[in-house]
Amino acid sequence: MAEAHQAVAFQFTVTPDGIDLHMSHQALTEIYLSGVRSWKKRIIGLKNSVITGVYPASPSSWLFVVIAILATMYTRSDPSMGLIAKIQECPSGHQINQCQTLVSAVLFSTMLWLLLIFTMRMCLKQLLSYHRWMFEKHGKMSNTTKVWALVRIFSGRKPLLYSYQGSLPNLPVPAIKDTVKRHLESVRPLMDDAEYERMTKLSAEFESSLGKRLHWYLKLKALWATNYVSDWWEEYVYLRGRSPIMVNSNYYGMDFMYVTPTPIQAARAGNSLHAYFLYRRKLNKEELKPTRIPGTLIPLCSAQCERVFNTTRIPGEETDTVQHWQDSDYIAVYHSGRYFRLRMYHAGRLLSPREIEFQIQKILDDPSPPSKGEAKLGALTAGDRIPWAKARMKYFSSGVNKRSLDYIEKAAFFVSLDDDEQGGMADDPTRLDSYAKSLLHGKCFDRWFDKSFTVVYFKNGKMGLNGEHSWADAPVLSHAWQYVLSTDCFQLGYNAEGHCKGEVDASLPQPQKLNWEIPPECEEQISGSLAVAQALADDVDVHVFAFEEFGKGKIKRCRVSPDAFIQLALQLAYYRDQGRFCLTYEASMTRLFKEGRTETVRSCTNESSAFVRALEGADVCRRLFQEASEKHQHLYRMAMTGAGIDRHLFCLYVVSKYLRVESPFLKEVLSEPWRLSTSQTPLQVEMFDIVNYPEYVSCGGGFGPVADDGYGVSYCALGDNMFNFHITCKHSCPDTGANKFGAQIRKALRDLLQLLCPNQTELRKTEVKRPEFKKDL
Repeated sequence: MAEAHQAVAFQFTVTPDGIDLHMSHQALTEIYLSGVRSWKKRIIGLKNSVITGVYPASPSSWLFVVIAILATMYTRSDPSMGLIAKIQECPSGHQINQCQTLVSAVLFSTMLWLLLIFTMRMCLKQLLSYHRWMFEKHGKMSNTTKVWALVRIFSGRKPLLYSYQGSLPNLPVPAIKDTVKRHLESVRPLMDDAEYERMTKLSAEFESSLGKRLHWYLKLKALWATNYVSDWWEEYVYLRGRSPIMVNSNYYGMDFMYVTPTPIQAARAGNSLHAYFLYRRKLNKEELKPTRIPGTLIPLCSAQCERVFNTTRIPGEETDTVQHWQDSDYIAVYHSGRYFRLRMYHAGRLLSPREIEFQIQKILDDPSPPSKGEAKLGALTAGDRIPWAKARMKYFSSGVNKRSLDYIEKAAFFVSLDDDEQGGMADDPTRLDSYAKSLLHGKCFDRWFDKSFTVVYFKNGKMGLNGEHSWADAPVLSHAWQYVLSTDCFQLGYNAEGHCKGEVDASLPQPQKLNWEIPPECEEQISGSLAVAQALADDVDVHVFAFEEFGKGKIKRCRVSPDAFIQLALQLAYYRDQGRFCLTYEASMTRLFKEGRTETVRSCTNESSAFVRALEGADVCRRLFQEASEKHQHLYRMAMTGAGIDRHLFCLYVVSKYLRVESPFLKEVLSEPWRLSTSQTPLQVEMFDIVNYPEYVSCGGGFGPVADDGYGVSYCALGDNMFNFHITCKHSCPDTGANKFGAQIRKALRDLLQLLCPNQTELRKTEVKRPEFKKDL
């Protein structure tokens, strides 16, 4: 219990001579500094709230309006058209002096300033509600879009992270007839004539009867709520799921593909952990630039950024909850079956990278064994949710177990120090598979899958992360991850020996080892959860590969969308692999709207299936490819602009459950399996100079398969000359194989480019520089 006492500011004992009081000066100092940091954060938050509240104007513009009004008054003009005089009469009917005139003018100026702000925000909101520009062909801009370009005038200067939140439009509810029509169109290539006729009748019956009633409730919610989808999506898709979140929900992100900046595990942790807290500081101060659609000034919703740090998913018997704390000055660390609490601040300042390395090395060198039942405790977060919820309530709701669990759940994030070594492309391309598999599930007990994210550091200096999905979507965590990668290499760097730069304060306190009292009954529950998680992990087949023969640069020169090209290649690969088409899920964001998350692009269309079937005739195929590509781009834009179908259908289904009415149409639609689930990993190009440093590209990330007999495919365009693919499926399905499907994707990519560029007889492989280990970055 010694470690627990270190956190107590004072202790006292009752003696015959009275109360013997023992004060801990160090603990009281830390409490004081923590309070100072908390108040500084509140003051910064208050200041940012004022700046964001008046955006797109600035607080200083108030002074400009006041001076302008006063200057106009001194020219014996009345810019208020009598309003200032009426304001002067309000306090009293006595004689008006010069001071009252000044106060009245200032009040009028303030009201005018607020009116101008309101008008500007309404104009900006209307401008951001216009989306037709996305559907216009390149180089052909309509007059309406040219006028719409005035958004530049109302977008202000130097916006904070949340400056646009008050001006973003709400997500619209599509017309139910449009949703039903688009759904029928999306399932046509998957059904024969008889099945399609049956689905058409079900759709018509739903649209004309129950659908209208459900839609009315949904429109009522859209008038009241900020976003009619997001809260239900988080609750029913993520938090109410009772199966393991490991593999089924959580996703992973990988390190650089060709470079490992240092082979020293503690040093890599020192730089990157320091970078994470630099990112958190920018996030708290709202100094991060709002995310925009690439190449435009159109902002995306930043609401998901609020829960990146200090966030944990708490298990419940019926539904989980997402718990977010305002601040946390430490991280939770796992190594060799032990859990530690590592403070990241000392004497009111953030630890330097060298100091963090020093502290991490202390944990690595700690010879103490794990306490009874501690080593595989994390398996509870990897198994089914109901047993974990019951165990948490029974064994972790009081005493030393509650205190230690609180330290983990309230930590800024979780860190796992892995004793294994993993490699990238520069070591052996085939090692990427085991690397990805380790990040996806590890040993099933050495990650804390409930934390917003877990950073994993391998013995040879490689690192990666595992992200929990309910609190936000992958692009939000990806932005933080890529900031850390770029800061680690290009700003912090290492010395000649591979250690972090800087000095170490000798007065740093020891990392605090957490204590546990795990009873035998709880150990049995841990073993049960581990068995469930291990079976799930053993069943996952993962394949990661880099396609270096060409990239998005060559595809763009063919005047084709790279994303549409990849999606059509996946359709072709799946058809060749399985001999049929399937319902295909592609994630698209809806962050053009307030609190927007994702929408589904149904990539398997009539046009894409017609193209795949007709691939033998080149001339016909080029035309069908173009039609299929344009259709995919149209569907993607529809999803982004709130005209997708799946979130609308999902919310209609939720309303039907609240009303306790059954809909055969909705039941069938919501039970359709997504045998091909795909997602594109965004790359923050401003953080990396891929042209001059082509070796500093991330491997990207991936996720587990959605269907037992399907594939999960994540892909990323790395510069203009490379694509990266992550493929997952299950060994238990005899018809799928990650390596087999990867080979089909490679062949499909080559065939499609050959179709678009028939005169190109040979595809030249792009040479990627693969440097030796850099001593000093």
